[in-house]
Formats: sequence, structure tokens, C-alpha cells
Amino acid sequence: MYFPIGGDMAVRTSSIIGIIDLDNGSWSYRTREFLSRQEKEGAVIPVGDDLPKTFLLTREYGMDRVYLTQFSTATLEKRLQSLDKGDLNL
Repeated sequence: MYFPIGGDMAVRTSSIIGIIDLDNGSWSYRTREFLSRQEKEGAVIPVGDDLPKTFLLTREYGMDRVYLTQFSTATLEKRLQSLDKGDLNL
């Protein structure tokens, strides 16, 4: 099943490893180091032109991807729950 993350982008729900708030998550040195490394490797994909609030970490076919999205973690969590229930209305 595909999960819309903003713009024209969607990811497979089975590939989502984590949804992390950038304001709280970026305080950690390890998180900043991870994001920096992923950016150098070309694995960071911005979704939309707005200031990102959240990043989604996915793994598919052995490749990690980081999607920067303007949606909050709460919004994405609600969308995932709605998707699980089968009543996602966008």
C-alpha cells in the first residue's frame, strides 16, 4: 500500500522505518550526523518547497532513503492510522 507524504510523492507503507520530528530529533548529535551522511550519499529527498517539519526514513531493496516533508509527525501518524482503517480521505 502506498502512503502519500506530500507533493506528488508516496512511499510504500512496508518500507517506512521511522517518522522523526526535525525540531526534536535534530538535537541529537547522532541524528545530525546520520542526516549529514545521508545527504552526502544523495539519499535525502525533499518533498515540496516548504520548510520541512519531519523526515521519514525508509528502506527498500536494501537502500535507505530520507524524505523531508512539510507535514508534522502528528499529521502523518493520523494519515497512517486512517490508511490502516481504509478511510484515508485526502
